[in-house]
Amino acid sequence: MTLAMVYMILAMGLNIVPGFCGLLDLGYVGFYGIGAYTAGLLTIHYGLPFWVIVPLAALNGALWGVLLGAPTLRLTGDYFAIVTFGFSELVVLFLTNEIWLTRGPLGLPGIQPITLNLSWLNKAWYFEFYEKTPNFYIAALMVALVYFIMCRMEDSRLGRAWYAIREDPLAAASCGVNILNYKVIAFAISAGIGAVGGCFYARWSMFLSPDMFKFWESFLVLCMVVLGGLGNIKGALLGAVILVCLGEILRESLTAIGLPAETRFIAYGLIMVLIMRFKPSGFFPAVASSGRSNPLLIDLQKRLAAGAAAKEKSRDSAA
Repeated sequence: MTLAMVYMILAMGLNIVPGFCGLLDLGYVGFYGIGAYTAGLLTIHYGLPFWVIVPLAALNGALWGVLLGAPTLRLTGDYFAIVTFGFSELVVLFLTNEIWLTRGPLGLPGIQPITLNLSWLNKAWYFEFYEKTPNFYIAALMVALVYFIMCRMEDSRLGRAWYAIREDPLAAASCGVNILNYKVIAFAISAGIGAVGGCFYARWSMFLSPDMFKFWESFLVLCMVVLGGLGNIKGALLGAVILVCLGEILRESLTAIGLPAETRFIAYGLIMVLIMRFKPSGFFPAVASSGRSNPLLIDLQKRLAAGAAAKEKSRDSAA
């Protein structure tokens, strides 16, 4: 279940870019890896506590999101998707080849687990809590925090601007929305959340390797978002739970019959094809795309209607 909550964080973070802004991001695992290695290196070399590393990893991920997004978010469609895919591959190459920093293919061992000093509350309770490790509870807390932030953003002016960009960029620009700036903000926040997920994963697994951040991880998280419904926060959570559980079932089944566990990604591909063919909006599509009009678009419609009425009135007066 802890692994499922890691993917919940990633799915909510990725959902901002394709779900809220309508951009296809195929390189999300790059920010996941940046956050994980940031946490691993800061833990090993400096011994920083987890709660100090989390904001540092988020800032590092957001910084790379800005550096990648600012020059490339003018691209649309397949071109932007190719750029993000290339970024994720560059991250993996860097982690593999910069042995002096990351130990390359040997991996990064010796990452300390998450600990909480709660002995001042109750010694017996603390012993039981520590023996079971606090990973599950901390992961649940982080999921709840990210979910709260996502809901607040969705209902804010920022979220409405994202929805307007997704539904009709020209109309949004006509209403005064700075398309590029809002896209960069979305990309930075998404990258920061992905880095937070990687930060927790590093302290939970206590070992990192470049092979953990290959393209199929981006594809898996994208499947979760599409399955749950693009732009739907709760749908992203549900998609993460379904695919993580399905992945574990497929892993055990394929191993039992002598097939490599990676074969399960064929099933993920089939799921994506079927969803895009029969349910392109996902099982729980966002409300904004299934009936609720965006306030910015409503405002534009009112302006256009008022302008058309004024023109008709002037024509009648001239006649």
